[in-house]
Amino acid sequence: MHLHILGICGTFMGGIAAIAKQLGFRVSGCDANVYPPMSTQLEQLGIELKQGYLPEHLQDQPDLVIVGNAMSRGNPMVEYVLDRNIPYTSGPQWLLDNVLKDRWVLAVSGTHGKTTTSSMLTWILEYAHMSPGYLIGGVPQNFSSSARLGESPFFVIEADEYDTAFFDKRSKFVHYRPRTLVINNMEFDHADIFNNLADIQRQFHHLIRMVPSNGLILSPQSEQAVSETLAMGCWTPTEFSIKDSKHQPGWHAEKLAADGSEFIVRFYDSQGQGEVQGTVKWDLIGDFNIDNALMAIAAARHAGVPAKVAIEALGQFINTKRRLELRGTVNDIRVYDDFAHHPTAIAKTLDGLRAHVGNGRILAVLEPRSNTMKQGIHKDLLASSLIKADEIFILQSEQVLWSANELAFSEQQSCRVATEVDRLVELVAKQARPGDTVLIMSNGGFGGFHDKLLQALA
Repeated sequence: MHLHILGICGTFMGGIAAIAKQLGFRVSGCDANVYPPMSTQLEQLGIELKQGYLPEHLQDQPDLVIVGNAMSRGNPMVEYVLDRNIPYTSGPQWLLDNVLKDRWVLAVSGTHGKTTTSSMLTWILEYAHMSPGYLIGGVPQNFSSSARLGESPFFVIEADEYDTAFFDKRSKFVHYRPRTLVINNMEFDHADIFNNLADIQRQFHHLIRMVPSNGLILSPQSEQAVSETLAMGCWTPTEFSIKDSKHQPGWHAEKLAADGSEFIVRFYDSQGQGEVQGTVKWDLIGDFNIDNALMAIAAARHAGVPAKVAIEALGQFINTKRRLELRGTVNDIRVYDDFAHHPTAIAKTLDGLRAHVGNGRILAVLEPRSNTMKQGIHKDLLASSLIKADEIFILQSEQVLWSANELAFSEQQSCRVATEVDRLVELVAKQARPGDTVLIMSNGGFGGFHDKLLQALA
């Protein structure tokens, strides 16, 4: 059977392609931009790639077209498929029909931490010799690819709330039907498709309705929006990670290192009886990664992995690329890359980095790139989210509908704004000095900023 995938070079659709190939399908695909590393990964799998959305790509008519959620009406290939009545479906629906319906699905959802927690959970199951299938929306460094079919009933999936396709406006995750569901957090994001937080909570409520009574839902107890959503109806047992309260049932962490690189894990049962499960010692930093780890440990336990084994596994976990990834050190100036693009994620990333570097200077570089950020939905929270940085640099692209010069930073901070990447590189390179840490935050390529800055510093 021949599948053709529209938008194949996105991480999710590329993962679909890899899994379809492992199932024995003939797979081809096209995208507006066919380039490494995804193009290389797909070509090595024997997948035919074509540049652009040209109807002639479909002249060798496939049996089924899988339509990525970046495709919309007016796209030449979409119109060709509809006019000729070629069978089509969405990526999430195809995944359910061909893979997930027969698996124990462990889905990791939430506004922040999905990719990292999914990667942690997949690695724990792999470490425990459970050979899980997985599809992760990033580059997990404990594995050679971002997706595989796996050799066991278990399948880990990063469960995104973004819509499914131009013909299916439900969130992607409603197609996954998890038995184990992690909800890391819930905030307003994706302003291009949601009007408010209540819209997002409604989609999560639909997801919760699908989790069976022999399943498990996991979340930090401190997340109010998650608690409100669970209160809309929940038919599944729940477990929580707990902050502050010592003996409340659930998962607890006690930091041994201020930056979160070492912490004790405890679990208290419904009778308030607590037991130390072990101590995580790893290369990651930040309280947010401790939260991610507790969710991954708890989810793996539901699938049969003892917490002690999960903790051992995390000691060998390599963080996903672009999650506080050290891209290089030049003249004692450290340059980190991070995917943060929401004020909460920015603040948590800076909190972790501040605990790690102590009093050292942090230069924060931000590209407001998501639709929500470009529209200025969260701009009033941006200054406070950057409070732990000493110097701030912002790219003011033409698509950003507000002025970075209007942000009210503290008197101890300076903010420099540029309209071009190369100019922003110059500004950062001029201010950086030995001992500094540069944190670059964007959910895109940022015009090659990272490599340009390392070259400029050298």
